[in-house]
Parts: sequence; structure tokens; C-alpha cells
Amino acid sequence: MRTKAAADAALVTLRVQPRASRNEIVGWRAGILAVRVTAPPVEGEANRAVAALLARSLGVAPSAVTVVRGERGRDKVVRVTGIGAGEIQARLARLVEDRR
Repeated sequence: MRTKAAADAALVTLRVQPRASRNEIVGWRAGILAVRVTAPPVEGEANRAVAALLARSLGVAPSAVTVVRGERGRDKVVRVTGIGAGEIQARLARLVEDRR
């Protein structure tokens, strides 16, 4: 997992597929989290959908997830505050395992 940690925040690298059939976290591919959202990549809709999906999946407030790089591309870096990198890894690992 590609993350950089601060005190109680972490950066997570994502690869986003907009206009998917459903919102879901697919899993890790070469250390990058693959995410699908139904929203189109228009006027920030996909970014908002990614933030909402990650917030719900990690159990944090939607305002705790912010796109810090890649607002107009599929490859993004998001900052998650209020939770550390280790806890993010653990929660996403459980989520991906439960889907299998």
C-alpha cells in the first residue's frame, strides 16, 4: 500500500474508474488502491463519490477525505484525517477480504 503518514492523517494512492456499474473498492494492484464509482468524471462528481465511498468504508466523516492530487485524472492521492496509515490498511484489507 502506498501511503505516507502524518500524526493522524495518511495519504493513499488510488486508481479510479468512473462511470462503473457500482461503487466499490476493488482491492490493491501494485500498491495502488483500485476504486470504482458510478459518477461521471464531470465537475468533480467522481471525486465526491470517491471521497464518500472511502469515508463510508473507513468509518470516518466525509469531510475527513480530501483529494490532494489528481483531481482531473484517474490516478489520485487522497488525504484521510483522523485515522493512521496502519488502521487504514487494516480496515481496507478486511473490506476487500469480506468481498471475496
